[in-house]
Amino acid sequence: MAKLSIPELALKKVAGERLAMVAVGETMSAAWAERAGIDIIGVGDSLGMTLHGHENTLQITVDQMIMHILAVRKGAPNTLTIASMPYGSYASAEIAVSNALRMMKESGADALKLQLGKEGAPIIKAIADAGVPIMSHVGLLPHKVHLMGGFKMQGRTAQGALDIVEDAKAIEAAGAIGLEIEAMPYEVGKAVDESVSIFTFSIGAGAAGTCQLLNG
Repeated sequence: MAKLSIPELALKKVAGERLAMVAVGETMSAAWAERAGIDIIGVGDSLGMTLHGHENTLQITVDQMIMHILAVRKGAPNTLTIASMPYGSYASAEIAVSNALRMMKESGADALKLQLGKEGAPIIKAIADAGVPIMSHVGLLPHKVHLMGGFKMQGRTAQGALDIVEDAKAIEAAGAIGLEIEAMPYEVGKAVDESVSIFTFSIGAGAAGTCQLLNG
């Protein structure tokens, strides 16, 4: 199976094709995922919890992410890989561009993902303008776990749902190539997916999106 390209992600959405994505953080699991025919591998900073035993994702660093991405690329050189920018690595546009360029150069990732909505649109735009394929995230944002009062379902009220959709639209307008839809009712996730033309993938939001993300 040929490796997916970034432009193909949008085409898959238009065509109504469904993709499978798995989150892994080391070589052996990545090799198994590629052998199984998984379309996309996500190297998420959730590995701080699954591989390092942290309480949340906040302690993972850029250096650690680069190490894990390199390990994944060794196991799955022919699978599209999307990697998370860790907490604090995109605190301003200048910091974000510097870290994004470093991660792309040193890790071999195909695209990066952060966790910003409309308030962070200038940062998303700065990264996109620097030539980095960047995605973002709506719904439950693990980088805001303390502000959200824990890992809780989002978009349960009409206003909450509208806010999530507005975030998605702002993410697309800023130049992102895709976004993650996490932990919300299926109807809200579906509304998010339908509000944008970019690639979307879902975890904990039912069948919303072009792709389903599973934690390996």
